[in-house]
Amino acid sequence: MISTAITTSFDNLAHLNWLQVFVFGIYPYLALAVCLIGTWARFDLSQYSWKTGSSQMLNDKGMRIASNMFHIGIIGILCGHLVGMLTPHAVYEHFISSSQKQLLAMVAGGVMGVVCWIGLAMLLVRRFTDPRVSHTSSFADKLVLVILFIQLNLGLGTIFASTKHMDGSVMVALSSWAQNITVFRPMQALANMQDISLIYQLHIALGITIILIFPFTRLVHIISAPIWYLGRNYQIVRQKISQ
Repeated sequence: MISTAITTSFDNLAHLNWLQVFVFGIYPYLALAVCLIGTWARFDLSQYSWKTGSSQMLNDKGMRIASNMFHIGIIGILCGHLVGMLTPHAVYEHFISSSQKQLLAMVAGGVMGVVCWIGLAMLLVRRFTDPRVSHTSSFADKLVLVILFIQLNLGLGTIFASTKHMDGSVMVALSSWAQNITVFRPMQALANMQDISLIYQLHIALGITIILIFPFTRLVHIISAPIWYLGRNYQIVRQKISQ
């Protein structure tokens, strides 16, 4: 029984090249290890670098609109990916079919993607064209915006690719890949990557890369929500009376 399962798993790998096996079966764990260790090391050794590095005080023209649109869009996209990719099909199949779920993901993801695209495009233009902002920005600040913009465009591109298979089969395969990777079953995960379009593969590969570089960029502020603020005492501020 065990030998049969192993043989079947290796037969599935025969349909993938070595690069696909590495990217979709090994790379996720390398990226996660670097992310966890790197995040811990940065917080422990370089806490003063743990910040968003906001440049709003240098030039706040259009910053509020751009930042809000970007953050609203990216939060919606991340929540949609987490719920959509990591929720087993058996959990929702009694309420919504895979084809209906795919249509919902396309519509909701499209709306959030466009909102995020507009905000991110505005932030990119500002980061690269405003002299003060550009000169005070690090290479990592600029690089992460470019990578996010490429990733966002790939994600929007998958919406158009999804119109060619509205039965939800590809979405189920990609979800199965993510779920098997999460529970450390890379062989089963790789079996779901057969015949997956290149745009999906690029989107996943770049997503894993974002996890890899996470500790070395301003993205670390994502996990720095100051929830303790909710329980602290009010701060009393008094106006100084001039004499």
